[in-house]
Amino acid sequence: MHRRPSLAEATVVRTALAFALLVVLVSPGALAATPASGPSNAAAAPAPAPAAAAPAQGAASAVGAPLGDSSARISAERTAINARYAEQASWPTPQTPEAFVRRLARTVAAMRRAHPRVLCQGMGISLPGRVDHDGRLVFAPNLRWRAVNLSPLIESACGLPVVLENAANACALGEFWFGRHPEGIRHMVAITVSEGIGVGLLINGELLHGGQAMAGEFGHVTLDEDGPPCPCGKRGCWERYASNSAAVQHYVHGPSSETGGGIPRFEDLLRFAAQGDGRARQSLERMARYLGFGLANLATALAPELIAVIGEVTAAWDWLGPIVLDSMQKQSLPHMTTRVVPTDPAAQPRLRGAVSLVLQRHFGTPHVA
Repeated sequence: MHRRPSLAEATVVRTALAFALLVVLVSPGALAATPASGPSNAAAAPAPAPAAAAPAQGAASAVGAPLGDSSARISAERTAINARYAEQASWPTPQTPEAFVRRLARTVAAMRRAHPRVLCQGMGISLPGRVDHDGRLVFAPNLRWRAVNLSPLIESACGLPVVLENAANACALGEFWFGRHPEGIRHMVAITVSEGIGVGLLINGELLHGGQAMAGEFGHVTLDEDGPPCPCGKRGCWERYASNSAAVQHYVHGPSSETGGGIPRFEDLLRFAAQGDGRARQSLERMARYLGFGLANLATALAPELIAVIGEVTAAWDWLGPIVLDSMQKQSLPHMTTRVVPTDPAAQPRLRGAVSLVLQRHFGTPHVA
């Protein structure tokens, strides 16, 4: 079972991240000043650290790199527990794994030069796809990369040991470690909503990987075999109806579509809807209904105590959340007790999940199934 250590145990912290590529330098030096009050599910939202702040001489640190479908985000972090970030940058996700490794190596080298007093202990990388126990990327249709053994490529280029993990799994661990939830939760599902839909499963306190590390690909459960094509090669997958890209596609290709100005981003749809664009509202509400439909299936099949939703959709949860929950309730069994909780985008849940992934790897009991 995964466990959260007391802060007194946290002498070396390694980090990994999720979704939009993120590189993180972590210095746990500040942890020693924090009272060791034992595990807690309540954690403050990340607060920016002063840019001029520098880690103590010889402080242990780690580099984490979460890779996203379309963008990369770079961040230097001062403390893992309080998740304060000293510097951040971003760049588009390269089209090939080799180009990604080269760009990552340059970024890591630059960050290490900028923090010469920090001793880097390792690197963690979370990906929008499935990674086997050997660190091989085996399934990432939205990333559109071939299967590739990333671990040796990255270790050779960056000169650091590396740990790879699926982004939704990392987010599940993030909620387990840092989420504002009651103590004792052992059954949790994390849903990452972006270009596709990722599902991380924490069952009986254990992160579930399954055969060939493919457990959790609910985004590719077929809703309509004659539905829209999916990058996985099938048609009508859940994520073709309930993801950011699904909402954008419905908006662009829906009835009386007149985009004219090119394909909008999901954030544009949220802005259009807030400005009174009825078609944007329709596309987003359709996405929310399908999201609730899939969550009902997850609640029925797995009976988790908690489903955490991660993604840009949570920025409009006051409006879209009730639609999601209404759809979920209509499709669920009468006595369903699963709570659905949107994560706060300001808390950078994908980064928090990556940090948690490495905390678990270093301190937690590494049970996986």
